[in-house]
Amino acid sequence: MRDGAAADVPPGPPAAEKDRRVLRAFLRWTAAVVVFAAVGAGTAYGITRMERTEVPGLATQPDGRWEYPELTKPPLPAGSPGPLAPDNASGAHYADLRALVLPAPAGATQDTALRGKDGWLATKDFLAEYADEEERQEFSDRLLDDGLRHIAARGWTTPDGTRTRIYLLRFGTAAVVDGIMADDMVPYGTPAYRLRGTEYSDYDDGFPQASEVKGVQRTTYAESEPYGDEMVRHAYLAAGDTLALVVQSHKGGTVAEVPFRQTVVLQSQLLG
Repeated sequence: MRDGAAADVPPGPPAAEKDRRVLRAFLRWTAAVVVFAAVGAGTAYGITRMERTEVPGLATQPDGRWEYPELTKPPLPAGSPGPLAPDNASGAHYADLRALVLPAPAGATQDTALRGKDGWLATKDFLAEYADEEERQEFSDRLLDDGLRHIAARGWTTPDGTRTRIYLLRFGTAAVVDGIMADDMVPYGTPAYRLRGTEYSDYDDGFPQASEVKGVQRTTYAESEPYGDEMVRHAYLAAGDTLALVVQSHKGGTVAEVPFRQTVVLQSQLLG
């Protein structure tokens, strides 16, 4: 945040100049707090109440964070409410869904296959994330019955070999997404559908609760040992009319907690 123009004051002794510097610093921090409160009151409280090392994206370097570009939500059509606004009963995202997918971090190689046609991914390509053929068909039928409208996706590989895939699925209403989240994603505290490259996944209860984004449901999993030839972490997010799947995998290694949690939180902020 840039400093505002300072008021003109007569020259004074060095002590007065020091006092003015302290005052300006205090005003800058106060202004920053006001901006955070206005833009995202749901997350600002949790962040200000945590140690920096506990918050994805804010921990002290070097900590394994990825360098993401500055995030900006796409503009809403004139007169349209946000997805979590009180007067938006359906939870509709009126912004372009393709612009709500988290961009790749610096140094990553893009997965062009996930761009789809005109930025929309075919349902079969999304379902390829799931391991069991019968489960894929069952989930496909559920998506059709629930009126899936579009899928926007993005994927990349970072220099350490970690692969990331993010899928945003838009439906007609938030109620539909809530039902899918409860019935299909987390019916008994474990994923209903097994992802490729996994045998068992456990609920990630170590994810800091204070990093939750207001209005966005979040359920995260980490593959149980032994991993086989790769480890997988994944998360489901529900925000209004949109369901998101975030997947990270690493062949021959493990998926680090910090960049995974950082990615999940940032994607949540774009959807909320």
